[in-house]
Amino acid sequence: MTNKDKKSWTIDDSDKLYQVSQWGEGYFEINEKGNLSVNPERKENGPRIDVAEVIEEMKLQGISFPAVIRFHDILWSQVVSINETFKSVIEDEGYQGKYLGVYPIKVNQMREVVEEIVAAGAPYNFGLEAGSKPELMAVLAYNDNPGALTVLNGYKDDEYMRLAMLGRKLGRKVIVVVEKLSELDRLLKISKEFDVPPLIGLRCKMSYKSTGKWSDSSGDRAKFGLTVTEILLAVERLRQEDLLDSLQLFHYHIGSQITDIKCVKETISEAARIYAKLVKLGVDMRYIDVGGGLAIDYDGSKSTGQSSMNYTMSQYIADIVYGIKQVCDAENVRHPDIVSESGRAITAQHSCVVTNVVDIIDSKKNEWDVTPSAGEHQLVKNVREFLGTLDQDNYKEVYDDARQVRDDALQAFKLGILSLEDRAKVETLFWKASQRVLEFSRKEDFVSESVGELEDTLAAQYLCNFSIFQSAADHWAIGQLLPVLPLTKLHQAPTRQCTIADITCDSDGKISKFIGNDEVRRTIQLHEIKPGDEYVIGMFLTGAYQDVMGDMHNLFGRLNEVHVFSDDDDPTDFYIEEVIRGASMANVLSTMQYTPEYMAHMVKRTIGKLIKNGEMNAREGVRLTDFYEDSLKSYTYLDYN
Repeated sequence: MTNKDKKSWTIDDSDKLYQVSQWGEGYFEINEKGNLSVNPERKENGPRIDVAEVIEEMKLQGISFPAVIRFHDILWSQVVSINETFKSVIEDEGYQGKYLGVYPIKVNQMREVVEEIVAAGAPYNFGLEAGSKPELMAVLAYNDNPGALTVLNGYKDDEYMRLAMLGRKLGRKVIVVVEKLSELDRLLKISKEFDVPPLIGLRCKMSYKSTGKWSDSSGDRAKFGLTVTEILLAVERLRQEDLLDSLQLFHYHIGSQITDIKCVKETISEAARIYAKLVKLGVDMRYIDVGGGLAIDYDGSKSTGQSSMNYTMSQYIADIVYGIKQVCDAENVRHPDIVSESGRAITAQHSCVVTNVVDIIDSKKNEWDVTPSAGEHQLVKNVREFLGTLDQDNYKEVYDDARQVRDDALQAFKLGILSLEDRAKVETLFWKASQRVLEFSRKEDFVSESVGELEDTLAAQYLCNFSIFQSAADHWAIGQLLPVLPLTKLHQAPTRQCTIADITCDSDGKISKFIGNDEVRRTIQLHEIKPGDEYVIGMFLTGAYQDVMGDMHNLFGRLNEVHVFSDDDDPTDFYIEEVIRGASMANVLSTMQYTPEYMAHMVKRTIGKLIKNGEMNAREGVRLTDFYEDSLKSYTYLDYN
């Protein structure tokens, strides 16, 4: 990057580089200070929250990095958005049913998240979905809106069914979705025990197989659901029990993060047709549950790539409403109420992880003295000569020659011909030459593969104070792209190509896939960091799954967390409503069956023996005992303050 490029850099350049306008969906933007800001209401004249100011307030409250920041207004906005969009499309299309969505809490089971969604969805009778017994326990406690649905998915045992019937006894609209025929018998038996009629849904295995990472959720080999034959057998079983009125919901699901709108159109046609045919068989169903799958555009490409989507929420909803209406009108059956389980689209944008860069790993920057000296090997002289002759015209050929000499030098070292000092000179000179080659290549429209790889080879690793395994499990496990960018200095040109490394002791603890202009990049451009400067980066769209899927690798545990709400009357346009402290060392050790009190006792006993034997004085012993006990109470992540 030339000096001219650096001076003319604007926030628009940063927006293009980090794709903020594309993945931000109107919630995130870069302000005139060069800081990332949040527009929680997506209004032109609405409040703007400067994330740098949030971080300053966090510091005042003693909240250390890394931390999760939740912008609860975004969560609220997304709940309103999906409900209002369904309402608008239903009115425009003359659709006779209504929308009764549910939030699948598996996407983010955090109590604060569930409470916010329930509150935001109350005017719309927006309900909850559970897929396990613990989730059902939470849903029974928090979904107390008598007009909202409670949809129960997943495999079910007797206790699960009894909890469902408890919900019916409490007057809730609890719909048990049957995933396999044997569950129906179990449900009917337990509903008789509780003397309450069940509300039943049937999940169908759709013939259309979706695309993307979660395509196995659909098709003939899907893990969950009934075939059409099994659905008809279930209908006959309920008819025999005189419980056909209990069959209320037809359900299907073709996978999470549906990237192609074609999948939605294909499956809604099949699903609506099955629903209509069942109604004609005398099944007075009220609901079609289209499952989840409404995607998030993680990379901003608006494509069918696995981290994107080629449609908008409005298009998704319009295709569902129109598709059901078209089939029902053709079959002359009632329009059902529509249920969806869109969790990712509701939660992903509201949460981000912020952390600081604590060090830079750049071994190629550390140089050995390459001053010519008597007796140095000819291979050293050759590399020095290559460095001196490099120019724009010959850099490709010279670089290939330098690579060969470096390989020869390594072989010579293994054979004992080259000294350790001469090997260090060869490496230093070679990396100097490589850096110049890279600078020349950036002026070209096309470069060779070997030269092109230099961008990655010479990239520094910015060591950040967090754990990939805890905070971005999907990135590590399935390569999910998540937007990463600095939170400040966005009005300045970032001049370093980098990857992100975490502080775990695992070589997989890194981010080496980043969003780019219509491509996945293996490096990210970040700013030079001066000694003493604090450089904070953010990882965004982490509100779906990442908050609850993290593991205990290296026993780092849960992050500090702050809940931010907008306030137009406040000078900063926000306030921190709640702080949840992250895991202490005692917390994570207890999770792994250690007893911190016993550990402290054992260390204290060892120190006591040293004092008794005269190997340590009592004052130092007390100090070290207190230090160990205080450390048990402290945050698990690094603290350089």
